[in-house]
Amino acid sequence: MPAVYTNRRAHYEYELLERYEAGIALTGSEVKSVRAGGVDFRDAYARLYGGNLELEGLYIPEYTQATYNNHTPRRTRRLLMHRSEIEKIRRSLTQKGLTLVPTRLYLKEGRFKVELAVGRGKKLHDKRRAEADKQARRELREA
Repeated sequence: MPAVYTNRRAHYEYELLERYEAGIALTGSEVKSVRAGGVDFRDAYARLYGGNLELEGLYIPEYTQATYNNHTPRRTRRLLMHRSEIEKIRRSLTQKGLTLVPTRLYLKEGRFKVELAVGRGKKLHDKRRAEADKQARRELREA
C-alpha cells in the first residue's frame, strides 16, 4: 500500500489556500480495498451538508475477497472533524469562488485521514504560467 494517495489534479486545478485534516468513516471492505490500492480522486469533492462534512465521488474499488456486503465504489462518505473546524470551513466557503477539495488520503496512527484544502479555481492563464514555471525548473535541474 502506498503511504499516501495524493490528488495531483487538485494542485493543477486549484490555488490551495488553507488545509485541514479530517477522519473518514470507512466500512471494513473499504479499509481493506484502500490498503490493497487503487484509490482515485478524479471526481472527488467535499461539501457541507446539514452541518456535517461529506466526501463525494472518491473511488475506492470493491474488495474482491469481500462477501455479499461489499461497498459501493463511489458512495458518499462522512468526514469527521470537530464542530469548530467545520464552522471555520463553512465561514471560509461563503466567499465567492472557494471550494473544498480533498488533496490526500493517508494512514495516521492506524486510522485513515483525508487532507482537505479550501481552494480557488485557477484560470487558464494561471495554469499555463504554472506549467511554464515547472518546465523552467525541470530544464535548470537537467542542465
